[in-house]
Amino acid sequence: MSNVTTGSQKGQKDQDPKTQEGMRATVRYVDRPECVETFADSINSVFFDGQTMRLEFGITRMDEMKKDQPLSGRRYPACRLVLAPAAAMELINRMQQTAAALQQAGIVRQTETDPKSQKR
Repeated sequence: MSNVTTGSQKGQKDQDPKTQEGMRATVRYVDRPECVETFADSINSVFFDGQTMRLEFGITRMDEMKKDQPLSGRRYPACRLVLAPAAAMELINRMQQTAAALQQAGIVRQTETDPKSQKR
């Protein structure tokens, strides 16, 4: 076990959240090996309702291939994740850090977006 705040990766130490009395609380990461992993190959939706961020991850299943027929498939929900605003911001920040590291390593390239093509 390592001393970290809620939502932190094992071994990392962040600032401790303040309790109601103004004292700092120490929150330890405790692994749960029985916690299952879920595979997804798409993000079906992301929605913020003002209180929580809701993400739905999907999995694509291809239909049986038939001669002279176009490929077709179906997308099913694989997992629905609901985050409090603080956890949503932590996820956004960590994804930005990950994207920057991947870009720096040359694994991905930043694409320029055409301002005219963005929705308003």
